[in-house]
Amino acid sequence: MGTADNLERELPYLRRYTRAVTGSSMQGDALVETALAPFRKSGAEAVDRVGLFRRVEEMINAAFPEKTATVGMDPASRSRRALLLTVMEGFPVSDAATIMACDAAEVSELVRAAENDLPEALATTVFVIEDEPLVAAHITQIASDLGHTVLGQAVTRDQAVERCLALKPKLLLADIQLADGSSGADAAAIITETLNIPVVFITAYPQLLLASRDGEPAYLIPKPFRNEMVKAVIGQALLQKAAVCAERK
Repeated sequence: MGTADNLERELPYLRRYTRAVTGSSMQGDALVETALAPFRKSGAEAVDRVGLFRRVEEMINAAFPEKTATVGMDPASRSRRALLLTVMEGFPVSDAATIMACDAAEVSELVRAAENDLPEALATTVFVIEDEPLVAAHITQIASDLGHTVLGQAVTRDQAVERCLALKPKLLLADIQLADGSSGADAAAIITETLNIPVVFITAYPQLLLASRDGEPAYLIPKPFRNEMVKAVIGQALLQKAAVCAERK
C-alpha cells in the first residue's frame, strides 16, 4: 500500500491523537497538516502507519518543547502521549517506542505513570447523554470507578439541556444520535455555551467527526468502546481543562 493510501486511511486517527494531545481540533488538525506536508509531494518516500505517527510526534515535540515532563498535570506530557498511543490508538508498546523514539521499557513505564498519577483533585461531576440504557449504565460505572460523581442521564437533546443547565456538571459524556432523532452534539453545543465544560463524545461513527471541519470535537471515543480508552480520554479532557484554568490564573 502506498503513502497516499496510508495517509487517507490514517488521517482520522492522526487527527484524533493530536486533538487529544492539544485539546483543540483546530490546533491538532494544523499539526497533522504540517507534519504530513512532505509526504504529499510527488516522489515522497513511502511511509507506513508507525512512520506517520512518528512524524506527527516529532511535530508535537517541536511545537511544545516545554511539554515533555514524564508525569504531572501536563496533558501533553510524554506519559500522557504514551498512554494515548497505546490505549486510544492501539499501538503495541514496541511500535509506540518507535513513534516516541525511545525503548519499549520506557514506554511501559510512561504508561504506568500516566495511569497512576492522575490527580485525585480532578475528580468531578459528570452528566451522561446516552439513549441506550445498558451503554449509559456502563459509562456511568466507568466514570464512578474513576472517582467521579454522575449527576444524571438524558436520552434527548432537550432533556439533556434542561437537566445540565440545572445540575451544572463539570464534564459531559455524550452520544451523537439520541432516542428521538435529536443530536447529542447539538445538546453539547447549547450546554457548553453556558457552562464552558469539556465534552467527550462517544459515537459509533467517530470518523465522521474527524474530517478537519470547523466545530468538530477534540475528544472522541468509538463504539463499541473499551474501558481503558474511556478512562484515558476522560483523564485527558480533565487535564486539558485544568491546564487551561491554570494558565488563566
